[in-house]
Amino acid sequence: MRRLLLLVLFVIGLAFALSNFKGLANQGKFESIVLNFREDIPAAQISSQVGAIAQQYNVAPRLNSEFSASDNLYIFEGDRSTLKSLKKSNLAKSTEFIEPNYIYRAFEVPNDPDYSKQWNLRSINVESAWDETKGSGVTVAVIDTGISRVPDLQKTKFVKGYDFVNDRVEVEDDSGHGTHVAGTVAQSTNNGYGVAGVAYEASLMPLKVLDGYGGGTVADIAEAIKFAADNGADVINMSLGGGGDSQLMHEAIKYAHHKGVAIVAAAGNANQNAAAYPARYPQVISVAALDASGEKAPYSNFGAGVDISAPGGSEAGKILQNTIDPETGEAVFAGFQGTSMAAPHVAGVAALVKALGVQEPDQVFSVLQKSSRVIQDDALNYFGAGQLDAAGAVKLAMQGQLSFRDFFRWLRENGYLSLRFWIDGGAVALLPKVAMVLGSYLLAWFLRNYFPFSWSWSLSSGLIAGSSGLFFLRGFYIFDLPQWPFRVLGSSIPELGNAIQGNNVLNPLFASVLIPFVLIALLLGHPSWKWFAVGSALGVASCLLVSAVVTPDIWWLGEGAIARFFLIGNALLCYGIAWLAMKGETQPA
Repeated sequence: MRRLLLLVLFVIGLAFALSNFKGLANQGKFESIVLNFREDIPAAQISSQVGAIAQQYNVAPRLNSEFSASDNLYIFEGDRSTLKSLKKSNLAKSTEFIEPNYIYRAFEVPNDPDYSKQWNLRSINVESAWDETKGSGVTVAVIDTGISRVPDLQKTKFVKGYDFVNDRVEVEDDSGHGTHVAGTVAQSTNNGYGVAGVAYEASLMPLKVLDGYGGGTVADIAEAIKFAADNGADVINMSLGGGGDSQLMHEAIKYAHHKGVAIVAAAGNANQNAAAYPARYPQVISVAALDASGEKAPYSNFGAGVDISAPGGSEAGKILQNTIDPETGEAVFAGFQGTSMAAPHVAGVAALVKALGVQEPDQVFSVLQKSSRVIQDDALNYFGAGQLDAAGAVKLAMQGQLSFRDFFRWLRENGYLSLRFWIDGGAVALLPKVAMVLGSYLLAWFLRNYFPFSWSWSLSSGLIAGSSGLFFLRGFYIFDLPQWPFRVLGSSIPELGNAIQGNNVLNPLFASVLIPFVLIALLLGHPSWKWFAVGSALGVASCLLVSAVVTPDIWWLGEGAIARFFLIGNALLCYGIAWLAMKGETQPA
């Protein structure tokens, strides 16, 4: 009953939030109001009402154009209070609609001739973000192989950097990696040449810590981090990493974080279930890579430590920027792929967010997370908080603070408040799980009519374990901890066979009568634990029945009628052994 009450309160809260949410349809800006009079209203009456509006509100209503007379379409200056007053007046009876004359703007598309090849920038909605900011006034430190001033970086602003590999002030790139990364952050844009960058009005700070072969030491990287923090960097991008926890580097990262620097790093390219260092440090925004279709790139690390995902490219579509050919040192336009290419997208958007006044690195991280496009089924944490959305981040940053209403808007826009999202198996597949739990209790209640018993903690525990498990734990991702224990704890008995893999395909050995049968055989003689076994059998029966309706997907059996009959048959067997185990019992101990 307590669970049901909480669910009802949750639904009421959501309904209240949605009823008070204005939505995109009412978020536009306007300076004038549109009046569209009905066509059956006499011209004299329209003229009289227009005059009354002019006198009451001290405005000058006019036809919108020479073509507006036939539609009786008038406009006049006004704000939201005027609009509200007009809608409540008798004038509403004479008009088809009274509404804001919203101001739309062209979405900025740069004139760089190869911008059309940059699928990655369009995939993060950067054009809408550019309507508000291009990152002016923000400095991004690129800790990499250095930056060469290729032609498409000639109009980009630079600040003083340092070459920690060769210990000199002049910073040149002898690999091409750092220049490519810098281009994604702030390639010269709208210069009629080449390609574009995310925060192209930001300044770049070149810090070379990697040699021409792409290798560098922790000591150099740590010094570069402190240099950036001490010399005015707002954002640090590190498209580098490896194994091994370094106290020296972690201290440098905490130093920069304390000074207000947002730190971004690549998660790594080993396709491993953990981000590399330094990305896995909690003060660092760890970035996994997406391919051109929005899926996890084949090489990208995932799981523990991954915070967000961004375009990194693949063989089917790489990230195009202006860089150098390491063999000749000549400028070239080249396509690269890797989490190294994904990280500067996030660093660039972090610069856009900082340019809007969000200064604290944790606040920047919060904006990036809450504005990201959530992936509904991400059991192995391929995407972290979701896919980077530059427009969403900028919009959220402009609001100044994340209010209660903003949070519900974020939930709604990302599908969490969509009934279809939960039914189709989102983050925790809420509705099927609730149905499994309620179903298990209904089955127990039905047997109670034949074998009277009182409810006990052991029976209830069995019903939960068999039907849903502690399902809310499956979505937990705690920094640097393995995730499989949470998936195991968050799984019901039928789901234990696929908990480690993190997928939704049921193992037929677990999604059957086998485990309930073994539990009842082992625990039948125990006065208390017997009821846990009985509850587990009923819970499994409910889980299998709901799965047969919602997602009948089983190893070797597929998703069709065979899988469905298998689940239903085993559900009936589970119910049957629970019936036999309770036969002759009247009270649990």
